[in-house]
Amino acid sequence: MNELEKRINELSPLTWAYVGDAVYELYIRENLVETTKLKPHKLHIESIKYVKASAQAKILKEIEGELTEEEKQIVKRARNTKSHHLPKNAEVNEYMYSTAFEGLIGYLHLVKKEERLKVILAKCINKNI
Repeated sequence: MNELEKRINELSPLTWAYVGDAVYELYIRENLVETTKLKPHKLHIESIKYVKASAQAKILKEIEGELTEEEKQIVKRARNTKSHHLPKNAEVNEYMYSTAFEGLIGYLHLVKKEERLKVILAKCINKNI
């Protein structure tokens, strides 16, 4: 483990998820802009299908078997982190899995594992939502 990974590992998984939420949403928005000719309101409606908690939880469950052992540990740590935030539009279990998904995305981004992040994000687009 290098120094950057050690430093990032000391952060709360909720911090990873905070970053992961932004990284994932930007990825989805950019992908929609590049692959569709939708107007902004329709882009927003379409992006919600990918970024809502239930969709993120579903994606994580579908790709979990393809994750490395290290990534599985990151997911487990993020999923089990206590949050004082109660989900508005999701079941608690979905919210835990979506937080784990965002945690994984954020962690990979923060430790600069951009190639692996691209692979995982591409899988997200290809999964049926």
